[in-house]
Amino acid sequence: MASSDISSANLPILTEKNWSRWNTQMQVLFRYQDVQEVVEGDYQEIPSGAADERKAEERKKDNKALFLIHQCVDDAHFEKIQHAKTAREAWSILVRCHTGGEKIKKVKLQTLRRQYELMQMLDGDKIREYFDKVIAITNQMKGCGEAI
Repeated sequence: MASSDISSANLPILTEKNWSRWNTQMQVLFRYQDVQEVVEGDYQEIPSGAADERKAEERKKDNKALFLIHQCVDDAHFEKIQHAKTAREAWSILVRCHTGGEKIKKVKLQTLRRQYELMQMLDGDKIREYFDKVIAITNQMKGCGEAI
């Protein structure tokens, strides 16, 4: 049986520049740790008459997810979520900080489209490096909802 313990050295850390990648890695980590429903809202409040054992199990899942989120953010992000009482609350704060509203997405897309249009391969660039830049920009555009 595989252990569900994960070394903190292997955990992805959220910074100001890696939201898209970090978000994807965290989704996998939440599924692996069986806490995704607690974080993403499929989680149902336990009725007051439910068994104490079930309540304790759900509380344990929520605390586990919140612990994972705390372990996977840098100091600046931790400051934003440190007072969150649940994993869902902490996750929602991080999503709002990085995705913004529709207007912010539009501005980001306009900026990325412009970068894409102006992109040129320089004399010293290797084909692989240029291709990696193109892929990075198109992935960012997809992350903002652009169909490519």
